[in-house]
Amino acid sequence: MPKQVDPVARRNDVVDALFRVVLREGLQRASLRAVADEADLNIGSLRHYFANQQELMRFAMQAMLDRVSDRLLRRIDDLGDVDALPSAQRRRLPMDLLSELLPLDETRRAEVAVFIDFVTAARTHPAIDVELSHKSAAGTRALVRRILIRMREMGALRPELRIDTETERLSSLLDGLSLNTVLHPGVLSPQGCVEVLQAHLDELVT
Repeated sequence: MPKQVDPVARRNDVVDALFRVVLREGLQRASLRAVADEADLNIGSLRHYFANQQELMRFAMQAMLDRVSDRLLRRIDDLGDVDALPSAQRRRLPMDLLSELLPLDETRRAEVAVFIDFVTAARTHPAIDVELSHKSAAGTRALVRRILIRMREMGALRPELRIDTETERLSSLLDGLSLNTVLHPGVLSPQGCVEVLQAHLDELVT
């Protein structure tokens, strides 16, 4: 009897293989052949799930965004009823949630490194959907805006601050911290990344 293969699991395995190739050798080396070899598949098997490189790249980029989103949603679900939390814990929530977007461990560093390659190439690479890059930026800003609005509702945000302006400032800070932590690890460590974000958040609270 032929072995049953879970197509969802197999696609995720291929995506993981793509990420490893990109992380190790760069996006320009992530051909279907290279990804198939990394996933220990023949090229015909890989084409059963992804007809061409463009399809694989688009699926992989969406998968990366979904993984980050799912991790954040799990983190939010774990919090339960925010209003029932002690005051000190509520004040730590912005840091706890936003730090999920920063490359503070190996998994997140790898995600950010691969994502940098993807969004850089999206401007000129036909296999990468630039709209997914824009979707990522919009998603980060939506999350930041939501957190800032919640801070204001809890009376934790300085009243004179404008939500729109602070959303852009904080989103840009997160982008810069992620970029520098991955590209210049000798200059900005994960701990330094946390300290900079915390210092910024401290300036926002009443």
